[in-house]
Amino acid sequence: MRRAYISSLGIILFAGSALAADAAMLPAFPGAEGFGAAATGGRGGEIVHVTTLADAGPGSLREAVSKPNRFVVFDVAGIIKLESNLDVLDNTTLAGQTAPGEGVCLYNRTATFSGHKNIIVRYMRFREGIAGDRGKCAINCSTGSNMIFDHCSIQWGRWDCMGCTVNSHDITYQNCLIGEGLDPQRFGALIDSVQNITISHNLWISNQSRNPKAKGTIQYINNVVYNYGGSGLVGGHSATDHYLDAINNYFIAGPSSSGHAIGGFSDSDKVFEAGNLVDLDKDGKLNGRPVTHADFNDPTGGDEGDGSTGGVVIPTGQKPYPTFMAKPWSEGKPPVPVTVDSAAEAVKKVMAGAGASLRRDAVDTRLIGELASLGTKGKVIKDEAEAGGIGEIKSATGMWLDTDKDGIPDEWEKAHGMNPADAKDAGKVDASGYMMIEVYANGLVAGAAK
Repeated sequence: MRRAYISSLGIILFAGSALAADAAMLPAFPGAEGFGAAATGGRGGEIVHVTTLADAGPGSLREAVSKPNRFVVFDVAGIIKLESNLDVLDNTTLAGQTAPGEGVCLYNRTATFSGHKNIIVRYMRFREGIAGDRGKCAINCSTGSNMIFDHCSIQWGRWDCMGCTVNSHDITYQNCLIGEGLDPQRFGALIDSVQNITISHNLWISNQSRNPKAKGTIQYINNVVYNYGGSGLVGGHSATDHYLDAINNYFIAGPSSSGHAIGGFSDSDKVFEAGNLVDLDKDGKLNGRPVTHADFNDPTGGDEGDGSTGGVVIPTGQKPYPTFMAKPWSEGKPPVPVTVDSAAEAVKKVMAGAGASLRRDAVDTRLIGELASLGTKGKVIKDEAEAGGIGEIKSATGMWLDTDKDGIPDEWEKAHGMNPADAKDAGKVDASGYMMIEVYANGLVAGAAK
């Protein structure tokens, strides 16, 4: 009864302040939640079109993000093969949902948001690949702030798929698909030395460990961790106190799972835990049991490696399990509270909508199929070739007429009382509080799976 009471209390407390939060500020987009929900991105800035899949030059994504204060739309679809790491500057929106066809994918190098602030990224694919730099991630963010990543596929990182470190703060990762970390570490994410990070409704799949490693003040709500290798969710296990709200997540073992679903915690980790489930039998059925405090007790320290990178070392004198808290540390703090579903509902939602799911490509379709096997399919890989490689994202160009080049098709402008020959009206604010370019871009995914 105590577990059910605490779980329900946590959900009520998170949801109860939603109306007040929504009245106080305009979210980055409808559905933006957590600590990064107040980001404005490129709102009010220059609208810039990506018109080529080339790495650089006029019309390239690299040129589009080379200056701050930009709202980036895509007139092309396909794979952008990066020849060097890509730096995204302040006050930028990457509206990946505006791409035609199957959307866009950045491949071969890292996209970095380090040292920057106020960024919105939606429906993008970031896949570093084995040709990328050792020690880098598919996306890196060090000393970044006020960002939200929504419905992104973040994969094939060579150190971790994702890095969020060194005083980064007020960031949300929601509805993303984070997986298949590559050699040498094959890890999901390092979230280290951070404040106010929301990680919600994501699928973590086929990472050897770190789904993520959680060091800072972190919300971890409604995530699904599938086919972890040595360990799933990993604690901070350091001399510094860390705070983690772990609410209604689902941990599902797969063919590569040999270690603990939860591990690497010490008593410097302050954890609120409620409503989590774990399914260890790999029988093709979703029939998990409640996570208990004992599941956090991992005397081995959690195996983060594959025999070559070693495991977690719990600091001398500390215990190999966290200090459990009576209530969430983040209660009432995010500008927009996270919608909290049951763990079982979280599985349904990530199957339907995690990653760049407006139009899933072959890689994400394969990974969702492995999750759907509920324990019988999936593999922790060393390089993407083991899983069939990058494949194809069908190239396409916009099939609409945009006379004034404001990023909004003429027909949509006419239907919404705009002038297709006046680019300035894309920046006008409608009754919702969003600019018209945002209303158009948000409307493209209004009916998409969440």
